[in-house]
Amino acid sequence: MKKLVICKIIFLYTLLMSCNGQINDKPQSVAGKPVGGGCDGCELMYIGMPGNIAAIDTSPGWYEKGQKLVVTGTVFQPGGKIPAPDVVIYYWQTDDDGYYSPKPGMDQRVKRHGHIRGWVKTDANGKYTIRTIRPAPYPNEALPAHIHLSIKEPGIANEYYTDEINFDDDTLLIPHFKKYPQENRGGSGVVTVLRKNDLQIAGHNIILGLNIPNYPR
Repeated sequence: MKKLVICKIIFLYTLLMSCNGQINDKPQSVAGKPVGGGCDGCELMYIGMPGNIAAIDTSPGWYEKGQKLVVTGTVFQPGGKIPAPDVVIYYWQTDDDGYYSPKPGMDQRVKRHGHIRGWVKTDANGKYTIRTIRPAPYPNEALPAHIHLSIKEPGIANEYYTDEINFDDDTLLIPHFKKYPQENRGGSGVVTVLRKNDLQIAGHNIILGLNIPNYPR
């Protein structure tokens, strides 16, 4: 019964979300320049990546202490109107104490991303859903809580990062953005959280190529 309620909420929330824009011409390659301008740690998305990636993923954090959170949305092709299927989204985040906590047996190379990490691959309608917990901010720092995202889309040689997911009710958010304005890579990462009993649901759409340096047009 609870799963049915969650599915209904996600469906209704998705219907309320929209993106506007114009359709671009078919992208042409940009030689010699990495799309996105490079990314510290995004390449770690390939370590432990499953052979088959679903459009819905449940992170290890879902089964741990913390506020349960569902992030759901649609990935769009450049222009923001046509859904983009088969786009891999890699996410990593802190735990409920604000740490990228590793687990025994983890590959040494990805310990800095912690154990709450995973992948989704957009379905035929460009949709994805991540079930996780709400990350905590770093202890004793002024950085707002966030979820990191990196993208690997078909036809693009390398992965690139988009804006982190931030939460509009985070008191650390506005002071941080005054010092470090958003880049809006892939669109704004700031989400509004809806609450249903003990569950929080956030909608987050992504527009491929938007404000991404060296993106092929």
